[in-house]
Amino acid sequence: MIGTDKMRDLKIKIILPSLGILTLIAFLLLKSPSMPSYTPDRDYLDMEIPILEAFITAQDSSVIELPEGHYLFSQSLILEGKKNITLRGKGIEKTVFSFKGQKQGAEGIRISNCKNLTIENMSIEDAAGDNLKITDSENVIMRNIRSAWTGEVSTQNGAYALYPVLCKNLLIEGCEAIGASDAGIYVGQSQNVVVRNNKAYYNVAGIESENSSQVEIYDNEVYENTGGLLIFNLPHLTVYGEDVKAYNNHIHDNNLKNFGVKGSIVSTVPRGSGVIIMATKKVALYDNIIENHKTINSSIVSYEIYVPPKNKKKKKKKKALPNGIRQVENDYENDTQYSADPGRVFVYNNQFNNKYWFPALDNNFGKLWVFKNGMKIPDIAYDGILPKDYYIEGKQINPEYKVCIKNNGAINFAALDAANDFSEFTNEIGNYECEVEFEKSI
Repeated sequence: MIGTDKMRDLKIKIILPSLGILTLIAFLLLKSPSMPSYTPDRDYLDMEIPILEAFITAQDSSVIELPEGHYLFSQSLILEGKKNITLRGKGIEKTVFSFKGQKQGAEGIRISNCKNLTIENMSIEDAAGDNLKITDSENVIMRNIRSAWTGEVSTQNGAYALYPVLCKNLLIEGCEAIGASDAGIYVGQSQNVVVRNNKAYYNVAGIESENSSQVEIYDNEVYENTGGLLIFNLPHLTVYGEDVKAYNNHIHDNNLKNFGVKGSIVSTVPRGSGVIIMATKKVALYDNIIENHKTINSSIVSYEIYVPPKNKKKKKKKKALPNGIRQVENDYENDTQYSADPGRVFVYNNQFNNKYWFPALDNNFGKLWVFKNGMKIPDIAYDGILPKDYYIEGKQINPEYKVCIKNNGAINFAALDAANDFSEFTNEIGNYECEVEFEKSI
């Protein structure tokens, strides 16, 4: 959800009592459980050359039948510039491609500039970078794919399990994503997207829609990640997203310790974050079950909350992160096409629950809830960082920044007033009990 650097920049003065019962509680709650593992049995066969040749020699309108078995590859499998191609395994448990110990390439399978592509019924494991990357392609179906890193989850795992970017007309269904050090199921800078009936667990971010438009995310189970569902717009990209619907998902128990690459945007997500809507407009979050998060069930925030404090000393230029991982950028205001603030967000008809009675104290938001929210973990929080044009014609809210929350039952709501040291922090939801009207595209 929200990074710690910006919290310091806002001069939050949260001082925990020196000793006493709160210190004892914090000690008990901060004890980190061991990281989970995914350890399937594998018996590898040598078919690298024939399968590699099948990718290289594939012609338009081909069906490449991938054989049953567990296969080990030393290099990426690449498909480029093809039309009407199907890559079909014998099943998630039956056809397994492993890139453990990969020597050439970063991705496991890399596909680019294709039209009418289906890849289905297989598992992809342990690539050095992304397990399955698809770029600049149209009419793509990713179906019944398990994408995972085996062993204990680690920062050394690849960034993205399923990584379509700059695609149009994309369907991801019946897939599983496990162990990604950035996002399990990621959709970036894409248009006309459906993400349904998937499972994502043991990732830093379970499902992430980034700078994508006309996206529907539904009937997924997202659990045991650091953060569950992320709907982001990030700066300095050629495409900016809007019109995202997320409904009928079960997003629960995303409390895993963050193992993201230091400096990445997802490395700022506190464990225990259910849903994060950040800097994206025209977002509908409804009919979901969102529960059992130690920091926050759902949040609506500005990109500004992530930005590190300004330092008068000249800083060294940041090193680019590997494999397309996005880092926090403090020069986002130089991107004149980018809006850092969320708007036209409607959160309604969701079911919120929480079995945890005390927030995580390993991030500043948990501490904030202790001192400002009666130790309660919010179901919905809005950071309240308002753009300069938030009000028009006096005190009328600019509809571009409207945030509405309705019919979510008895929830704990927090409006933070984060830009003003939380001086007007409130649990009053009345000003947000409204509706957002969407155009037909959503």
